[in-house]
Amino acid sequence: MSSIPDSPAAASPGTARRHPYFWPLAALMLLGLLWGYNWVVMKGGLNDIAALWFGALRTILPAILLLLLLPLTGRSLKPPPIHYVLPLGLLQTAGFVGFMMWSLQTGAAGETAVLVFTMPLWLMLMAHGVLHERLSRRQWLALGIAGVGLFFMIAPWRGHLAIGASLFAILSGMTWAGGSIWQKKFGARYRLDLLNVTAWQMLFGGFAILLAAFFLEPWHAEWTPHLWWVLFYNIVPAGALGWLLWIYALHNLPTRFAGFGSLLIPSVGVLGAWIQLGERPGPFELVGIILILTALLLSLLSRRSSPR
Repeated sequence: MSSIPDSPAAASPGTARRHPYFWPLAALMLLGLLWGYNWVVMKGGLNDIAALWFGALRTILPAILLLLLLPLTGRSLKPPPIHYVLPLGLLQTAGFVGFMMWSLQTGAAGETAVLVFTMPLWLMLMAHGVLHERLSRRQWLALGIAGVGLFFMIAPWRGHLAIGASLFAILSGMTWAGGSIWQKKFGARYRLDLLNVTAWQMLFGGFAILLAAFFLEPWHAEWTPHLWWVLFYNIVPAGALGWLLWIYALHNLPTRFAGFGSLLIPSVGVLGAWIQLGERPGPFELVGIILILTALLLSLLSRRSSPR
Protein backbone atom coordinates (compact mmCIF):
# COMPACT_ATOMS: atom_id res chain seq x y z
CA MET A 1 0.00 0.00 0.00
CA SER A 2 2.75 2.39 -0.96
CA SER A 3 0.54 5.33 -1.96
CA ILE A 4 -1.39 5.46 1.31
CA PRO A 5 0.53 6.94 4.24
CA ASP A 6 1.06 4.48 7.08
CA SER A 7 0.16 7.15 9.58
CA PRO A 8 -1.86 10.34 9.14
CA ALA A 9 0.47 12.00 11.62
CA ALA A 10 3.12 12.20 8.90
CA ALA A 11 0.92 14.53 6.86
CA SER A 12 1.24 17.55 9.16
CA PRO A 13 3.77 18.45 11.87
CA GLY A 14 1.18 20.19 14.06
CA THR A 15 -2.47 19.37 14.48
CA ALA A 16 -2.31 15.95 12.81
CA ARG A 17 0.35 14.78 15.31
CA ARG A 18 -1.85 15.74 18.24
CA HIS A 19 -4.90 14.20 16.57
CA PRO A 20 -3.76 11.14 14.61
CA TYR A 21 -7.20 10.61 13.08
CA PHE A 22 -7.53 14.16 11.75
CA TRP A 23 -6.77 13.46 8.07
CA PRO A 24 -8.59 10.08 7.88
CA LEU A 25 -11.66 11.68 9.49
CA ALA A 26 -11.42 14.59 7.05
CA ALA A 27 -11.28 12.05 4.20
CA LEU A 28 -14.34 10.28 5.63
CA MET A 29 -16.26 13.55 5.91
CA LEU A 30 -15.38 14.49 2.32
CA LEU A 31 -16.43 11.01 1.20
CA GLY A 32 -19.76 11.38 3.00
CA LEU A 33 -20.40 14.65 1.18
CA LEU A 34 -19.35 13.27 -2.23
CA TRP A 35 -21.31 10.02 -1.97
CA GLY A 36 -24.23 11.63 -0.17
CA TYR A 37 -24.73 14.36 -2.76
CA ASN A 38 -24.32 11.79 -5.54
CA TRP A 39 -27.87 10.55 -4.86
CA VAL A 40 -29.11 13.92 -6.12
CA VAL A 41 -26.71 13.83 -9.09
CA MET A 42 -27.71 10.29 -10.10
CA LYS A 43 -31.43 11.03 -9.83
CA GLY A 44 -31.01 13.98 -12.17
CA GLY A 45 -28.93 11.93 -14.59
CA LEU A 46 -31.72 9.41 -15.09
CA ASN A 47 -33.65 12.07 -17.03
CA ASP A 48 -31.00 11.77 -19.76
CA ILE A 49 -29.90 8.11 -19.77
CA ALA A 50 -31.41 4.66 -19.20
CA ALA A 51 -30.88 3.35 -15.67
CA LEU A 52 -28.82 0.18 -16.27
CA TRP A 53 -26.71 1.77 -19.00
CA PHE A 54 -25.94 4.58 -16.56
CA GLY A 55 -25.12 2.00 -13.88
CA ALA A 56 -22.72 0.23 -16.24
CA LEU A 57 -20.90 3.44 -17.20
CA ARG A 58 -20.60 4.64 -13.59
CA THR A 59 -18.91 1.41 -12.53
CA ILE A 60 -16.82 0.31 -15.53
CA LEU A 61 -15.12 3.67 -16.12
CA PRO A 62 -14.06 4.28 -12.48
CA ALA A 63 -12.86 0.67 -12.35
CA ILE A 64 -10.62 1.32 -15.36
CA LEU A 65 -9.21 4.44 -13.66
CA LEU A 66 -8.43 2.42 -10.52
CA LEU A 67 -6.80 -0.33 -12.61
CA LEU A 68 -4.59 2.28 -14.32
CA LEU A 69 -3.62 3.52 -10.87
CA LEU A 70 -2.42 0.10 -9.68
CA PRO A 71 0.96 0.00 -11.51
CA LEU A 72 1.54 3.68 -10.74
CA THR A 73 1.42 2.86 -7.02
CA GLY A 74 3.55 -0.28 -7.26
CA ARG A 75 0.64 -2.72 -7.08
CA SER A 76 0.06 -5.75 -9.25
CA LEU A 77 -2.45 -5.64 -12.09
CA LYS A 78 -3.05 -9.37 -11.75
CA PRO A 79 -6.73 -10.02 -10.93
CA PRO A 80 -7.69 -11.90 -7.76
CA PRO A 81 -8.81 -15.54 -8.14
CA ILE A 82 -11.84 -15.50 -10.45
CA HIS A 83 -13.89 -17.82 -8.22
CA TYR A 84 -13.53 -15.23 -5.46
CA VAL A 85 -13.74 -11.89 -7.25
CA LEU A 86 -16.54 -12.70 -9.73
CA PRO A 87 -19.21 -13.52 -7.09
CA LEU A 88 -18.00 -10.49 -5.15
CA GLY A 89 -18.48 -8.27 -8.21
CA LEU A 90 -21.93 -9.72 -8.90
CA LEU A 91 -23.06 -8.97 -5.34
CA GLN A 92 -21.15 -5.86 -4.33
CA THR A 93 -21.33 -4.04 -7.67
CA ALA A 94 -23.87 -5.59 -10.07
CA GLY A 95 -26.59 -6.23 -7.48
CA PHE A 96 -25.89 -3.16 -5.41
CA VAL A 97 -25.69 -0.67 -8.31
CA GLY A 98 -28.24 -2.36 -10.59
CA PHE A 99 -31.03 -2.50 -8.02
CA MET A 100 -30.11 0.99 -6.81
CA MET A 101 -30.48 2.46 -10.32
CA TRP A 102 -33.85 0.75 -10.79
CA SER A 103 -34.98 2.16 -7.45
CA LEU A 104 -33.87 5.69 -8.32
CA GLN A 105 -35.72 5.49 -11.62
CA THR A 106 -39.13 5.68 -9.91
CA GLY A 107 -38.30 6.43 -6.27
CA ALA A 108 -37.21 9.56 -4.43
CA ALA A 109 -33.45 10.08 -4.14
CA GLY A 110 -33.41 10.72 -0.38
CA GLU A 111 -35.63 7.78 0.51
CA THR A 112 -33.64 5.48 -1.79
CA ALA A 113 -30.41 6.55 -0.06
CA VAL A 114 -31.81 5.67 3.37
CA LEU A 115 -33.20 2.29 2.25
CA VAL A 116 -29.98 1.29 0.47
CA PHE A 117 -27.99 2.21 3.57
CA THR A 118 -29.90 -0.29 5.65
CA MET A 119 -26.97 -2.41 4.45
CA PRO A 120 -25.21 -2.50 7.87
CA LEU A 121 -28.40 -3.92 9.40
CA TRP A 122 -28.68 -6.69 6.79
CA LEU A 123 -24.97 -7.30 7.30
CA MET A 124 -25.55 -7.89 11.03
CA LEU A 125 -28.38 -10.31 10.30
CA MET A 126 -26.42 -12.20 7.64
CA ALA A 127 -23.35 -12.39 9.88
CA HIS A 128 -25.56 -13.90 12.57
CA GLY A 129 -26.84 -16.60 10.20
CA VAL A 130 -23.80 -17.25 7.99
CA LEU A 131 -20.77 -16.37 10.14
CA HIS A 132 -22.44 -17.32 13.46
CA GLU A 133 -21.65 -13.93 14.99
CA ARG A 134 -24.05 -13.56 17.92
CA LEU A 135 -26.05 -10.35 18.07
CA SER A 136 -26.29 -8.29 21.24
CA ARG A 137 -29.60 -7.12 22.68
CA ARG A 138 -28.90 -3.64 21.38
CA GLN A 139 -28.37 -5.01 17.86
CA TRP A 140 -31.65 -6.96 18.01
CA LEU A 141 -33.33 -3.75 19.17
CA ALA A 142 -31.77 -1.90 16.22
CA LEU A 143 -33.14 -4.51 13.82
CA GLY A 144 -36.60 -4.22 15.38
CA ILE A 145 -36.59 -0.43 15.09
CA ALA A 146 -35.38 -0.72 11.49
CA GLY A 147 -38.22 -3.13 10.72
CA VAL A 148 -40.79 -0.58 11.86
CA GLY A 149 -38.95 2.12 9.91
CA LEU A 150 -38.99 -0.04 6.78
CA PHE A 151 -42.74 -0.51 7.11
CA PHE A 152 -43.25 3.26 7.13
CA MET A 153 -40.79 3.73 4.25
CA ILE A 154 -42.29 1.01 2.03
CA ALA A 155 -45.80 2.25 2.88
CA PRO A 156 -47.82 -0.50 1.14
CA TRP A 157 -50.79 1.86 0.90
CA ARG A 158 -48.92 4.16 -1.54
CA GLY A 159 -49.22 1.97 -4.67
CA HIS A 160 -47.16 -0.54 -6.63
CA LEU A 161 -44.63 1.95 -8.11
CA ALA A 162 -43.58 3.24 -4.70
CA ILE A 163 -43.43 -0.30 -3.30
CA GLY A 164 -41.33 -1.45 -6.25
CA ALA A 165 -38.82 1.38 -5.80
CA SER A 166 -38.55 0.63 -2.07
CA LEU A 167 -38.04 -3.10 -2.63
CA PHE A 168 -35.33 -2.49 -5.24
CA ALA A 169 -33.55 -0.17 -2.78
CA ILE A 170 -33.73 -2.83 -0.06
CA LEU A 171 -32.42 -5.47 -2.49
CA SER A 172 -29.55 -3.11 -3.30
CA GLY A 173 -28.59 -2.92 0.39
CA MET A 174 -29.02 -6.69 0.81
CA THR A 175 -26.78 -7.62 -2.13
CA TRP A 176 -24.19 -5.11 -0.92
CA ALA A 177 -24.28 -6.77 2.49
CA GLY A 178 -24.05 -10.19 0.80
CA GLY A 179 -20.87 -9.05 -0.94
CA SER A 180 -19.39 -8.00 2.39
CA ILE A 181 -20.24 -11.41 3.88
CA TRP A 182 -18.62 -13.14 0.90
CA GLN A 183 -15.53 -10.96 1.32
CA LYS A 184 -15.33 -11.64 5.05
CA LYS A 185 -15.90 -15.40 4.71
CA PHE A 186 -13.55 -16.12 1.82
CA GLY A 187 -11.26 -13.09 1.48
CA ALA A 188 -9.05 -14.16 4.39
CA ARG A 189 -7.94 -17.19 2.35
CA TYR A 190 -5.98 -14.91 0.03
CA ARG A 191 -3.44 -12.19 0.60
CA LEU A 192 -5.05 -9.51 -1.53
CA ASP A 193 -4.60 -5.78 -1.93
CA LEU A 194 -7.84 -3.92 -1.19
CA LEU A 195 -7.46 -1.46 -4.07
CA ASN A 196 -6.78 -4.32 -6.51
CA VAL A 197 -9.84 -6.25 -5.31
CA THR A 198 -12.02 -3.12 -5.44
CA ALA A 199 -11.01 -2.31 -9.02
CA TRP A 200 -11.47 -5.84 -10.38
CA GLN A 201 -14.78 -6.54 -8.65
CA MET A 202 -16.10 -3.20 -9.94
CA LEU A 203 -15.02 -4.10 -13.47
CA PHE A 204 -16.61 -7.58 -13.42
CA GLY A 205 -19.75 -6.23 -11.76
CA GLY A 206 -19.94 -3.36 -14.24
CA PHE A 207 -19.80 -5.73 -17.20
CA ALA A 208 -22.57 -7.80 -15.59
CA ILE A 209 -24.72 -4.64 -15.43
CA LEU A 210 -23.83 -3.90 -19.06
CA LEU A 211 -24.96 -7.39 -20.06
CA ALA A 212 -28.24 -6.93 -18.18
CA ALA A 213 -28.73 -3.53 -19.81
CA PHE A 214 -28.23 -5.05 -23.26
CA PHE A 215 -31.03 -7.57 -22.70
CA LEU A 216 -33.39 -5.64 -20.42
CA GLU A 217 -33.27 -1.97 -21.47
CA PRO A 218 -33.18 -0.19 -24.82
CA TRP A 219 -30.25 2.17 -25.14
CA HIS A 220 -31.25 5.75 -24.44
CA ALA A 221 -28.99 8.75 -23.83
CA GLU A 222 -29.31 12.46 -24.52
CA TRP A 223 -25.77 13.82 -24.52
CA THR A 224 -26.56 17.12 -22.85
CA PRO A 225 -23.99 19.13 -20.84
CA HIS A 226 -25.88 18.01 -17.75
CA LEU A 227 -25.34 14.33 -18.58
CA TRP A 228 -21.62 14.91 -19.15
CA TRP A 229 -21.46 16.57 -15.72
CA VAL A 230 -23.33 13.64 -14.12
CA LEU A 231 -20.97 11.10 -15.71
CA PHE A 232 -17.89 13.12 -14.72
CA TYR A 233 -19.11 13.36 -11.12
CA ASN A 234 -19.76 9.61 -10.95
CA ILE A 235 -16.51 8.60 -12.65
CA VAL A 236 -14.03 10.94 -10.91
CA PRO A 237 -15.14 12.53 -7.59
CA ALA A 238 -17.70 9.91 -6.51
CA GLY A 239 -16.03 7.07 -8.40
CA ALA A 240 -12.25 6.73 -8.41
CA LEU A 241 -11.54 9.48 -5.83
CA GLY A 242 -14.36 8.26 -3.58
CA TRP A 243 -12.97 4.74 -3.42
CA LEU A 244 -9.46 6.04 -2.71
CA LEU A 245 -10.83 8.16 0.15
CA TRP A 246 -12.72 5.14 1.51
CA ILE A 247 -9.67 2.86 1.36
CA TYR A 248 -7.52 5.53 3.02
CA ALA A 249 -10.07 6.06 5.82
CA LEU A 250 -10.57 2.32 6.28
CA HIS A 251 -6.84 1.71 6.65
CA ASN A 252 -6.26 4.57 9.06
CA LEU A 253 -9.38 4.61 11.25
CA PRO A 254 -10.84 2.11 13.70
CA THR A 255 -13.74 0.28 12.07
CA ARG A 256 -16.23 1.85 14.48
CA PHE A 257 -15.28 5.34 13.20
CA ALA A 258 -15.32 4.37 9.53
CA GLY A 259 -18.77 2.87 10.04
CA PHE A 260 -20.23 6.25 10.91
CA GLY A 261 -19.88 7.13 7.22
CA SER A 262 -22.95 4.95 6.73
CA LEU A 263 -24.92 7.56 8.71
CA LEU A 264 -23.48 10.64 7.02
CA ILE A 265 -24.07 9.51 3.42
CA PRO A 266 -27.85 8.93 3.52
CA SER A 267 -28.29 12.00 5.74
CA VAL A 268 -26.58 14.17 3.10
CA GLY A 269 -28.66 12.41 0.43
CA VAL A 270 -31.95 13.21 2.18
CA LEU A 271 -30.94 16.84 2.85
CA GLY A 272 -29.62 17.36 -0.69
CA ALA A 273 -32.75 15.88 -2.28
CA TRP A 274 -34.91 18.05 -0.02
CA ILE A 275 -33.04 21.26 -0.94
CA GLN A 276 -32.28 20.69 -4.63
CA LEU A 277 -35.03 18.35 -5.84
CA GLY A 278 -37.81 19.50 -3.57
CA GLU A 279 -38.29 15.96 -2.23
CA ARG A 280 -39.95 16.84 1.05
CA PRO A 281 -40.61 13.58 2.92
CA GLY A 282 -44.20 13.03 4.00
CA PRO A 283 -44.99 12.31 7.67
CA PHE A 284 -44.77 8.52 7.26
CA GLU A 285 -41.56 8.69 5.23
CA LEU A 286 -40.02 11.10 7.75
CA VAL A 287 -40.84 8.75 10.64
CA GLY A 288 -39.34 5.86 8.66
CA ILE A 289 -36.14 7.81 7.90
CA ILE A 290 -35.70 8.79 11.56
CA LEU A 291 -36.28 5.21 12.75
CA ILE A 292 -33.83 3.71 10.25
CA LEU A 293 -31.11 6.28 11.03
CA THR A 294 -31.70 5.59 14.74
CA ALA A 295 -31.32 1.86 14.09
CA LEU A 296 -28.06 2.47 12.20
CA LEU A 297 -26.74 4.58 15.08
CA LEU A 298 -27.67 1.85 17.58
CA SER A 299 -25.93 -0.81 15.50
CA LEU A 300 -22.77 1.29 15.30
CA LEU A 301 -22.80 1.96 19.04
CA SER A 302 -23.21 -1.78 19.61
CA ARG A 303 -20.18 -2.44 17.46
CA ARG A 304 -18.27 0.25 19.34
CA SER A 305 -18.96 -1.37 22.72
CA SER A 306 -18.05 -4.83 21.43
CA PRO A 307 -14.67 -6.18 22.56
CA ARG A 308 -13.91 -6.91 18.93
